[in-house]
Amino acid sequence: MPSLKTPKLSDLVKVETKIADQTSGEKKIIREKPYTEKELQQAWDEFAESRKIYQADYQLLTQPFVRKDHEIIIHLHNPIQETILNGIKSDLVARLRETLQNDSLFVTGELVEGETKQMLYTAREKFDYLLEKNPVLKELKEKLGLDTDF
Repeated sequence: MPSLKTPKLSDLVKVETKIADQTSGEKKIIREKPYTEKELQQAWDEFAESRKIYQADYQLLTQPFVRKDHEIIIHLHNPIQETILNGIKSDLVARLRETLQNDSLFVTGELVEGETKQMLYTAREKFDYLLEKNPVLKELKEKLGLDTDF
């Protein structure tokens, strides 16, 4: 009859370290094939078309991007787009790396503050805005004796 032994905890730890050493000892081939802007744009557009059924994803992917070496930067207009990008980033990077055969590229999002356009409501605000564009209006107003506040 075989005897049942209780394994020692130290034996289990030794086995795990041997497995980890074997996996880290494997050589991983990193592809770094050069690619052009045209190839990148084509791969990007293909991924965008595959995400067309998800309107928010597609809208984000159709925005222009900037390439700096191996980094692709998407300019984001609000924090919601950042959340959307984080949700699709792993799929996007995997597709780009596979299509372009370059494992060193990665995608990041950069939140850009947009210009806030001031709405003109009153006649005075409208006149002041036009006065900035054309200072001759002040002279015309004075000559004709016009009042902008009515």
